[in-house]
Amino acid sequence: MYILMKVIISAIIIAMVTEISRRFPTYGGIIAALPLVSLLSIVWLYVQGEQSSTLSKFALGVLWGFPATAVMLLIVYLALQNSLHLFVSILLGIAGWLFFLYIQETVVTYIKHIV
Repeated sequence: MYILMKVIISAIIIAMVTEISRRFPTYGGIIAALPLVSLLSIVWLYVQGEQSSTLSKFALGVLWGFPATAVMLLIVYLALQNSLHLFVSILLGIAGWLFFLYIQETVVTYIKHIV
């Protein structure tokens, strides 16, 4: 029952953002850029009784993924601006996201070894 409640509340929020985006694309984009999924996840973890240390590690993981997500959205934006099909644009964005995460991990590992 608890999982169903989480799904329904999350779906309502996503539906609201989608509807706003359909009517007002710019405002919808701004709202969608809010870390809604991250915040919902933190709230659900808290409600489920997770410790602050777990919430903190989750937040750090979100921060770790943020630069790659920005790269992905930039790639999707540029691909759509150049009239590529939506799904091709998304696939390119995901590929860029994965590549950026790989580069980010490689650079951080290299820096850790030098320092």
